[in-house]
Amino acid sequence: MRKIVVYELVSLDGVAEAPDTFIPDWDAEMDANLGAVIGPQDAVILGRRSYDDWARYWPGKDIQPFSDFINGVTKYVATSAPLDPEWAGASAIDGDVVEFARRLKEGEGGDIGVHASISVARALLAGGVVDELRLVIAPGIAEGGRRLLEGLPALRFETIGCTLSSTGYLLVGYRVLR
Repeated sequence: MRKIVVYELVSLDGVAEAPDTFIPDWDAEMDANLGAVIGPQDAVILGRRSYDDWARYWPGKDIQPFSDFINGVTKYVATSAPLDPEWAGASAIDGDVVEFARRLKEGEGGDIGVHASISVARALLAGGVVDELRLVIAPGIAEGGRRLLEGLPALRFETIGCTLSSTGYLLVGYRVLR
């Protein structure tokens, strides 16, 4: 069975919205960590807001390792509206995102990523279909913005990895316990 892996950039107070406001720099360890997360992924699930932002930003960019990955991977978008702008490999999810993710997990293929889509990550965590949570935790308080884990039911995790980057970011991996 495929794994669903949520990858998020968060502040120390759990904010995941607008990570460019609390992650001013990026280092080699963060690149290597991102590469390890996206390497086995052959599909991603995005929320509509992330899709709209990214479909305008990523095509034509050469910021590695992510631009080749996100421009080439199959993208499923949680939305009921037509996708505009169009982006290669993207299609809208028909129906409930949790049920769609459950069916996708049962199919053949690599890991399924959830990147930058806070509402999708929350829905999939609450729905019990996420297998791993990978976080880049910034050493600072964002103060305002949507928090990744806010409003979720009680969940338990097992730490599967933790590294401190050269610029002070915690790169943490958790397995969801069921």
